[in-house]
Amino acid sequence: MSSLRFRYQTMEFDNVDIHLRTLRDRQQYADADGVAGRLGISSAAWPLFGVVWASGEVLAHLMLDFEVAGKRILEVGCGIALASLVLNHRQADITATDYHPEAGPFLLENIRLNKGRAIPFVRTGWADEDCGLGDFDLIIGSDLLYERGQVELLAGFINQYARPHCEVIIVDPGRGQHARFSKVMVGLGYEHRQHKPEHADYLTEPFRGQILCYNR
Repeated sequence: MSSLRFRYQTMEFDNVDIHLRTLRDRQQYADADGVAGRLGISSAAWPLFGVVWASGEVLAHLMLDFEVAGKRILEVGCGIALASLVLNHRQADITATDYHPEAGPFLLENIRLNKGRAIPFVRTGWADEDCGLGDFDLIIGSDLLYERGQVELLAGFINQYARPHCEVIIVDPGRGQHARFSKVMVGLGYEHRQHKPEHADYLTEPFRGQILCYNR
């Protein structure tokens, strides 16, 4: 990790400041022990977890005033876990997961920077067997639907950890897979709706994606 270059920044959410250590850019790479390679993470994909994406910002802003009291919440494919950090600031019951071997250590560092409570983290893939996470009232994620083959895996993973009455929110930038994903989720018994963010002036470019919402 010593060869990596980092970026330190503070992101403002109304009157809440979230401090972040991210990768400096998407050119960073460090897998000396070959852990990521053995997990099937290529050198091109390796840095994607460690930067802030527009969809992640939209999700984090959505979580700033979302009703979370009494809910057990799971962030899927958390990456730099910006939404989890916002929810942690709100004292919400948040658990984070990601497949990347460095997502957990980055989350620990960002919790320290924000002087927050520990956030439970589990490194798991969507095809992995039940890892004992339990079940959740609210499952969230951003920019998860990269490839056609991931649709059924993601839907199955979400359904595995969803309580009988559960809300799912996925912020999707528009990579072309959300219609198939919604069809699979409806087949699993979820109602579906989608909409644009009401406000996204905090982004440097217009957001062309959708907020996908599922309820069961």
